[in-house]
Amino acid sequence: MTSEPTGAGRPKVGKRKTTAAGVPAVVRTLRHTLTEMGPVRTVRTLGRMNHVDGFDCPSCAWPDPDRRKPAEFCENGAKAVAWEATRKRVGAEFFAANSIAELREQPDHWLEHNGRLSEPMYLAPGATHYAPISWPDALRLVAARLRELPTPDRAVFYTSGRTSNEAAFVYQLLARRLATNNLPDCSNMCHESSGAALTETIGVGKGTVTLRDIAHETDLIVIVGQNPGTNHPRMLSALEDAKKRGARIVAVNPLPEAGLTRFRDPQKVRGLAGRGVKLADRYLSVRINGDLALFAGVNKALLEREAAQPGQVLDTDFIGRYCDGFPDAAAHWERLDWATIEAQSGLSRKQIEDFVSDVVAADRVIVCWAMGLTQHRNAVATIREIVDFLLLRGNIGRPGAGAAPIRGHSNVQGDRTMGIWEKMPDTFLDALRDEFGFDPPREPGWDTVDSIRAMRDGKVDVFFAVGGNFVAAGPDSELTAAAMANCTLTVHVATKLNRSHLHHGQEALLLPCLGRTERDVQASGEQFVTVEDSMSVVHSSTGRLLPGSPQLRSEVAIICDLGKELFGEDVGWSQMRDDYRVIRKHIEHVVPGFHAFEERVQQPGGFMLPSGPRDSRTFRTASGKARFTVNPPDTVEVPAGHLLLTTVRSHDQFNTTVYGLDDHYRGINGGRRVVFVNDADLRELGLADGDMVDLVGVWREEERHAKSFRVVAYDTPRGCAATYFPEANVLVPLESTAHGSNTPTSKSIVIRLERSA
Repeated sequence: MTSEPTGAGRPKVGKRKTTAAGVPAVVRTLRHTLTEMGPVRTVRTLGRMNHVDGFDCPSCAWPDPDRRKPAEFCENGAKAVAWEATRKRVGAEFFAANSIAELREQPDHWLEHNGRLSEPMYLAPGATHYAPISWPDALRLVAARLRELPTPDRAVFYTSGRTSNEAAFVYQLLARRLATNNLPDCSNMCHESSGAALTETIGVGKGTVTLRDIAHETDLIVIVGQNPGTNHPRMLSALEDAKKRGARIVAVNPLPEAGLTRFRDPQKVRGLAGRGVKLADRYLSVRINGDLALFAGVNKALLEREAAQPGQVLDTDFIGRYCDGFPDAAAHWERLDWATIEAQSGLSRKQIEDFVSDVVAADRVIVCWAMGLTQHRNAVATIREIVDFLLLRGNIGRPGAGAAPIRGHSNVQGDRTMGIWEKMPDTFLDALRDEFGFDPPREPGWDTVDSIRAMRDGKVDVFFAVGGNFVAAGPDSELTAAAMANCTLTVHVATKLNRSHLHHGQEALLLPCLGRTERDVQASGEQFVTVEDSMSVVHSSTGRLLPGSPQLRSEVAIICDLGKELFGEDVGWSQMRDDYRVIRKHIEHVVPGFHAFEERVQQPGGFMLPSGPRDSRTFRTASGKARFTVNPPDTVEVPAGHLLLTTVRSHDQFNTTVYGLDDHYRGINGGRRVVFVNDADLRELGLADGDMVDLVGVWREEERHAKSFRVVAYDTPRGCAATYFPEANVLVPLESTAHGSNTPTSKSIVIRLERSA
């Protein structure tokens, strides 16, 4: 398999930055927002973003503080809003002038840069261009193809993490009313490993800390496999608050990142004129996929220090009262040898022991992580080992301590809460049955990887997506694109054109929807929706801009109208479409923690969902206790002459959305096809900075190719390399997934570099 570059020039490489934000971030933000929205629209949108009476940021899921700044947004959040609220439009004239074949040759940035989808579009069998279709005809077509299915399980319903709670709830209701649990979502490709590990060990697949814990309570924050300066920039303000109190920060990451080094808050004088605040007190450049060995070493060292000072290091009372499995875990750590830990982590014993000294000196510890941990073969085991680390010193269930998986999309956690999962528990399905009077299917459905396999094997006729860019986000890009072509009908509810819309079934529909920034007016009046952030806070979001086109419909309206077309008014589809309070009342009856939903969500800031581990040290595991687990360290074996590749985002993108071709903090300008490699590795391979190479992914007996990447000498650990997502997804084998979560292993790909022809 081969990935060819499309339309982008050769990037220029400058000096890497060591400070995040500051005046340059303000300049970049204004340049982008003014270009896309103009001055009036910029002021109108950014002034309401992340405020109580405004709309929630459509990008990351970082929580809002109780006291909000006038500008409660970051550079990348502002870019996300400008990208959605752009004045440019894509309608019938655009598609008449551009065939599918021509559009496939364009880069992803160009596709979305053309503007908002403004009317429903249909691609007929054998057609070369999308053409307009009316909303009634589009919905009748989808309903007809769904009715024709020999079994409901030949349909797949995919969801992006941007979808609101209300839209997600009616979407899973539609799929289960049809009688399928095929509900893959973007979480399958990102934090599924976190959910699997946390559910097994503490009984809930979510984090256990609050924003206050991070900013105002903790003594030590350990940030692992996460780059907050690009992916969650508002987190930097909380880290600055923590540092002002005297908290320490340890960063664990293969690449040096500006957002983990120093922060200049552009809303403070010292952030504009001064040097800002230093963030990481200790930086551990762990080998890619070496995090399991690192935390196994940390846990072994803690055990050794407890043996030397009984009762002074471990929280033996917490372990005895609230945990099980400790004797087996302790015996496992005692057997580990330091040579293996050092080799697999890429860190010396002294580096690990120094980190352990930070841990022992801290009464309250929080561990934050993101996809740098979750997209490896051993991701679930690694996160279980981090839970072991927290349990050893009682760092769950008290202020300033706990686990913090930082979600990457604004409502990906809320979508799962609402039932977007292929294997929801019977308690949820029973409540759905009692509320709506039909028995939902009980057989687990397909997640993202299994859905791609099913499409590849000709087992799917209808693929329906609410948001997202499935082909670009998925693994094994060419295989995924070819799998989509096996479908009879592909349907995308979307705001902008993206690559997934160009790899279609025999028939295809593009259904344009409202964005987070736009007013949503239904029969009962103006509506608001709700979202859940990374800290389990549920709050409202109300768009303020006029819709970009009179033909745009809300996601809720599209789903409910399709439900009515399929099933009539059996569960009250029109009532839910006309008044979202009806949906929230159903959620209140079905989803635990949502009592008095309507009343509580209208309070400023919303409300926090209950958490047994956080609130009362209650663990809904098989034993009723938090579980220590045994996780033997292992890592990906890399043959001589090869490197271990991880994928990262640039500072000019959010997930698969590419706002521009620069990566300011890493010094990359005007292109994205670069590969970051340690200079010593380059010399051994006979290469140098500036050379052009092809990336050859090696897995079992298979090879995958991504062509024409500029080599950039960089401070990666020896034997490790990095490049941008989603360009490198072509190298990620569909069959290479994390044990226990089935998440693609996008962060540990064995490659070799070949000179480009």
